[in-house]
Amino acid sequence: MNFVKLHGLGNDFIVVRAERLPDDAAALAVKLCGRNFGIGADGLVFVLPSAKADFMMRIMNADGSEAEQCGNAIRCVAKYVYDRGLVDTNRTTLTIETIGAGVQQLQVSAADGKVTAVRVDMGKPVLDGLKVPTTVDASPVLNYPVAADGREFRFTAVSMGNPHCVIFVEDAAAFDLHAWGPKLETHSLFPRKTNVEFVTVKARDYADMRVWERGRGRRWRAAQGLARRWWRAC
Repeated sequence: MNFVKLHGLGNDFIVVRAERLPDDAAALAVKLCGRNFGIGADGLVFVLPSAKADFMMRIMNADGSEAEQCGNAIRCVAKYVYDRGLVDTNRTTLTIETIGAGVQQLQVSAADGKVTAVRVDMGKPVLDGLKVPTTVDASPVLNYPVAADGREFRFTAVSMGNPHCVIFVEDAAAFDLHAWGPKLETHSLFPRKTNVEFVTVKARDYADMRVWERGRGRRWRAAQGLARRWWRAC
């Protein structure tokens, strides 16, 4: 099997081109994403044909579950298809189909035939609690309490094609992500589990964020400008 290893903001993926999703895609992801005996990655991404877009993306998490969408993965896919000449390199826009957010449009910036940056339109956030999904029948789910091991957090529920639980803390950099991330990921409030973001706002246009990713058990950190949409795919 030919593959490429890519990452966006440290969120790393094994990217494979295929004509269809393999029947053993879940088991394959578990095997290949293992960091001790496999290639090692947060997920296995299949680049597939699409009747609606240039390509379709399917993402299998490291634990074998399927992610509906991922902003970092879709930018890696854009770089993958562009750098390999699978699309006209005179183009600056691509479309990629996802199972969670439909068809999404991406803009690429390139130099010497290679993508240097990718911008993706993630669409409008879903704030309805039942659609995220959570078990909370409210829209939006804002500053809502969630208790785990005797500690209460307040979260905002957001879906960008996949579920997110956003929690503001005093110091994201020092926060014990490993202890609390998995507890909240699998909390009963989230019927399909959830990504968990711990965020500290540093300024009106800047925040420090650490992420516990659903189905990956991977901890990664990103300092991001809140208004910035241009992220590099490395």
